[in-house]
Amino acid sequence: MIRVENLSKRFLKTVAVDHIDIHVPAGEIMGFLGPNGAGKTTTIRMLAGLMKPDTGTIILGGHNLAEEPEKAKAIVGFVPDRPYLYEKLTGWEFLEFSAGLYNVDKGELNRMGSRYLEMFELTDWKDELIEGYSHGMKQRLVIISALLHHPRIFIIDEPMVGLDPKGVRLVKDLFTDMVKATGMCVFLSTHTLAVAEEICSMISIIHKGRIIASDTPDNIKSRIARTSGNLEQAFLKLTGAEDIEGLRGSLGVARLR
Repeated sequence: MIRVENLSKRFLKTVAVDHIDIHVPAGEIMGFLGPNGAGKTTTIRMLAGLMKPDTGTIILGGHNLAEEPEKAKAIVGFVPDRPYLYEKLTGWEFLEFSAGLYNVDKGELNRMGSRYLEMFELTDWKDELIEGYSHGMKQRLVIISALLHHPRIFIIDEPMVGLDPKGVRLVKDLFTDMVKATGMCVFLSTHTLAVAEEICSMISIIHKGRIIASDTPDNIKSRIARTSGNLEQAFLKLTGAEDIEGLRGSLGVARLR
């Protein structure tokens, strides 16, 4: 569903993303992990078509993003780390605007918008100006807007930021249920390792612009931490190690199936 080959991006003398490969099949939730400045957001912006890579190919649902950008973007739902909202619109007006971008008809907007507003407990706020929303409410509204067109691929950067515990549970259950029901693939970047460990079927860890591990959470824990401990222990051991190349060699940088 998502296939990335030899992707790279440089800013002046800084290599933000260093010739990485990513493969996320349909029906999988990929957790994209890494320390601050590792290249996560740059990678996501390239996947979303907001930034042009220096090298590499991005295939989304069979469409080459560089050659067929409209077809590729039409099947993607995208939530950035700092979403921009028109705060003088009401919540429902923003959903109408978002639906228009993806040619979602009024009937489908009414059906899906009402469903998700109720699910995320925003129904009572749909006619209020967004400027009066809390950060968590804005985050929930943006997620709803990115789901209206039934995307086959969902790309989201830091989905849990600003959400209360109930909101976090709603988002985790939503992703898990949608992947099972529709075969959608989810690519999410997060610093919340417990969330990644709970819902992600695959994990890729990026460090200094390079993918240093890509495997199931259990395999990463057993190969890196050599323990039954949690993903956080494995992540800290891997990204804190001095000999990253040695770890890459010992892991074989396991590829996704």
